[in-house]
This record gives sequence, structure tokens and C-alpha cells, in this order.
Amino acid sequence: MKISIEKINRDQDEEILIRCHEIDEKILSYVKNIEQQEADLIGYEGDTIHRLKLVEVYYFEAIDNKVFIYCKDKFYESKQKLYELEELCGVKKFFRASKSFIINISKIDYIKPSLSGRFNATLDNGETIVVSRQYVPLLKSKLGL
Repeated sequence: MKISIEKINRDQDEEILIRCHEIDEKILSYVKNIEQQEADLIGYEGDTIHRLKLVEVYYFEAIDNKVFIYCKDKFYESKQKLYELEELCGVKKFFRASKSFIINISKIDYIKPSLSGRFNATLDNGETIVVSRQYVPLLKSKLGL
């Protein structure tokens, strides 16, 4: 497959063009991945509304019927349910770590086995999240272990 990049003037619209013989699963996954990179989320901080890029998100957490979006050093409340965010994030960069956590795989610094078959995932901002043992096989497969 050939990849070309062309620099354009600022007054022109940016675009991504994919030329292929067939639209197969591989091409569709490329398109979905590109769309996810551009996806916006809405986060609430008190009475302030923030637009957040999905790539900025470290993890989502559900606590007492509320969902929070955690970025590098700030967090926001989301009006969406955890399962809705899981669908939005797709299957590539995020994974369900437990009933209450969804983690951005690209933000994981390292993982360590823990008690009872669980893993601890330490993110590049220093936070550690426990991966439930039922989700450890999924994490391993996503990391290619």
C-alpha cells in the first residue's frame, strides 16, 4: 500500500482520500480509527462546558451513577453513560478494564500482575488503575501479549 502526504495552503480544506480496489474490513478500520482521532466529547466542569478530544482522554470512570472523563491533570463530568462512551471509543484504543473503568491503551506506561489474577495498569500520568481479572485476557490481546 502506498501512502502519500501533500502539504496544502491554509486557505484550502484538509481532507483524507483513500483510493482502494475494494472497501474491506481493513479499510473500514482505518476510516474508523481516523474518525475516532477527531471525535469530540463534551465535559462539564461545574457550570463550564469543555470540548475534549478523545485522544486527550486517559480513562473514563463511573461512580454513583455519574461518569467522569479523566485527562492528564484534569477531570470532567460526562452526561453520557459508560456504555455509550465505550461505543463511541470503538475497540482499538480503549478497552473496558472493569465494570466502572474504560482505559485509553495508548496512555498505559506499564502493567504489573496483581493479586487474584488482576493487573495494575499504570498510566503515563502516574495514576494506577486495577484491571479486573475477567478483562485481563482482553488487555493482553490488545497489547499483543
